[in-house]
Amino acid sequence: MIQPKGIIAAMSTPFFQDETLNEAELRHQVDRLIAAGLHGIFTLGTNGENYAMDFDEKVRIMEIVIDQAAHRVPIYVGTGCVTTKETVALTRKACELGADCASVVSPWFAENTQEGLYRHYRTVAECSDLPVLIYNMPARTGVNVHYKTMKRLAEIPNIVGVKDSSGNFDNMQRYLEECQGISVLSGNDSLILPCLLAGGQGGISGISNVFPERMVEIYTAWEAGDLERAWKVQRSIRPLRDCMAMGNPNSVVKRAAFFMGQDLGPVRAPFNIQDETFDETIKKALAKVQG
Repeated sequence: MIQPKGIIAAMSTPFFQDETLNEAELRHQVDRLIAAGLHGIFTLGTNGENYAMDFDEKVRIMEIVIDQAAHRVPIYVGTGCVTTKETVALTRKACELGADCASVVSPWFAENTQEGLYRHYRTVAECSDLPVLIYNMPARTGVNVHYKTMKRLAEIPNIVGVKDSSGNFDNMQRYLEECQGISVLSGNDSLILPCLLAGGQGGISGISNVFPERMVEIYTAWEAGDLERAWKVQRSIRPLRDCMAMGNPNSVVKRAAFFMGQDLGPVRAPFNIQDETFDETIKKALAKVQG
């Protein structure tokens, strides 16, 4: 059973300007992220715009990423959907195609209870042999996976970890304190080193699309015991992180990657930000990060 750890890229999905999938660039990005030393690739997450795709598109992206990675690093596939039925179907497909782990975000839009979350995740975990990483993102789903719920879920054999994107360090800390035997990963780039220092296993990083080697360095410096270097690198990404408040973070990541020479194309409308002030702010942030 996989133990999620290290820095895992929350990979953007490259599109052409007409918003169709750029398959050649998707393969290139897989190779680029692996070459940078990332410990895994997470496709079809929030940063991958899974919320803006239909079932068949998701399956095609799974096929390409799994094929291109060719077992060089673990592939985490976002299979979370609004309903349990569709999440089960997509998770089974990911298992069939050879994914290493399913990352399952909580169902969104309709209000849920902690018991409803537990039943949903248990059903998904039991639908296949694929390891499952719980994806907690209350800002987008409207519900936080409570640490008591996570503690129950951690008892299910193939639930192997949680990606906490709450941005609430105390929430992450409760997972670390209460949920034994599973990995706890930061879904917030700014909290990767604090997560590691508190006993977590790493992070799933959107900024890896922009500065993959830099994000890996946080982990390698921590692993080597060079905390001064680890903190320096961790804090160096702050200017770009601050840009996330300007709008859809996916647009920030794709525009920043574009200015760094990566052809990821647009975010699918209506979430694609097109604004000169937005671009100039990102350029200034990139200059600070590189400085």
